Amino acid sequence: MLDSDDVLRRLDAVESRAAIAELAFNYCHGFDKRDFDRFLGIWWEDCIWHIGPRFGSFSNHEGIREAVLDVLWPAWDQSQHLTSNLVIEFDGADRANVLCDVDCMGLLAGSTEATFVGATYADKVERREGIWKIAERTVSMHFFNTFPGTELSRPTA
Repeated sequence: MLDSDDVLRRLDAVESRAAIAELAFNYCHGFDKRDFDRFLGIWWEDCIWHIGPRFGSFSNHEGIREAVLDVLWPAWDQSQHLTSNLVIEFDGADRANVLCDVDCMGLLAGSTEATFVGATYADKVERREGIWKIAERTVSMHFFNTFPGTELSRPTA
């Protein structure tokens, strides 16, 4: 017979995993659809985002705003992120370490050639007052390449 405390801990872990996975999904939807409120909603106010040597590190919501509005969105005319291989390891009831791989295809500003980025996101997430958000994200880029002669275009009718 399962003890009720054990059942509650297991249920909390399942609900927490779902909420943490939504952070990865909302990152992609927020960034690619240029929905800044959705994107900002995944980060704690005191967050840190280490994007890497190509772009740098950004702190707090003001840093996220700068990274997205002043650096990244102006650099991309179009993007499509795909996340996979989500691994969540809890470090207590209210903290977890998360890894996911990301592939991003898109168009750099002013380009018609496909650009492909592969990376891993290593996150420290925290639950505060019942809500899970990212406290720190470190991006490890594996490649950032254009594919000359490969154009991205919308399908024609």
